[in-house]
Amino acid sequence: MKYNTLGNTGLLVSEICFGAMTFGGKGYWTAIGQQPQDEVNDLMKTAFDSGINFYDNANAYSEGLAEEMQGVAIKTLGLPRQELVVATKVRLRMGKGVNQVGLSRGHIYDSVNDSLKRLQLDYIDLLYVHGVDHLTRLEETMRGLEDVVRSGKVRYIGICNTPAWQVMKANAYAEKQGWTTFSALQYFYAIAERAVEHEIVPLALDQQMSLMPWSPLAGGFLSGKFTRANTQTGENARRDTFDFPPINKEKTFDIIEVMQTIATEKGVSVAQIALAWLLKKPSVTSIIIGAKRKAQLLDNLESVNIEFSAAHMQALDEVSAVAKPYPIWMADRQRGDRQVQ
Repeated sequence: MKYNTLGNTGLLVSEICFGAMTFGGKGYWTAIGQQPQDEVNDLMKTAFDSGINFYDNANAYSEGLAEEMQGVAIKTLGLPRQELVVATKVRLRMGKGVNQVGLSRGHIYDSVNDSLKRLQLDYIDLLYVHGVDHLTRLEETMRGLEDVVRSGKVRYIGICNTPAWQVMKANAYAEKQGWTTFSALQYFYAIAERAVEHEIVPLALDQQMSLMPWSPLAGGFLSGKFTRANTQTGENARRDTFDFPPINKEKTFDIIEVMQTIATEKGVSVAQIALAWLLKKPSVTSIIIGAKRKAQLLDNLESVNIEFSAAHMQALDEVSAVAKPYPIWMADRQRGDRQVQ
């Protein structure tokens, strides 16, 4: 297992991050996973013993149950707190009240306190903003995040699912005030969906921010079980019951065929090829994987050992390439007359 710095900080995180979205299976999250506590404990132990020090969660996963179960696992297994980097999120609805949702200063503070109780921890290593709150000004959100950082309840902050211009605006405001800025970006990024390469990846590289792809197997579609001849696995896979995140499936079948050829040549799984491709991208710090079974987790972990030839990377890049939108293609076009000879 390799470890990379979290953005421009000195904190080291494993190149594989273990996600908790399958824990519990309560409410909206039932279709994603329903891991009971004993399986959660086993998966957490396997992850830790494999060198993973980075763990992803969100207050909304299973309506808070995922955080509770992760907290129990950490206590039950006796995992050393200072060797763990625990991430969680704030933004999604956590109750029926009108203020139990969003990114207001008040909801951020309440959510952090509630997450700490569920996780049975004294502090959160990395708190992500889970998305955009169109009602709350960025200035208020950044002040709310600064409050919880200065209180010692949160150490670093990150952001998810937000346009690049808003991320820059938020960080610029925080810098102006002398407040904590976002160090981490968590976005949907997979070989089946490369839209983040237009704006988010350049942002990450230019601003020295870590990029943590969520759903690197595109909701299980890149697991190797789905082909043109087998669009449903019949094994209660996530895509059979919860068809998300959206992808171009016909194009993805083309990608899977190329990955299958390389996987067969190397004697590995298609899932390992999909994960290894992401790990080779210079903007990616850590990829977030979820697992319903220990065997699945162990298979995914083998992706860190895969090396590609230049021909393999070219084949994967070409079959998964996406057209650049305007004005990206215009900016690229205008590079030609401004090169240093």
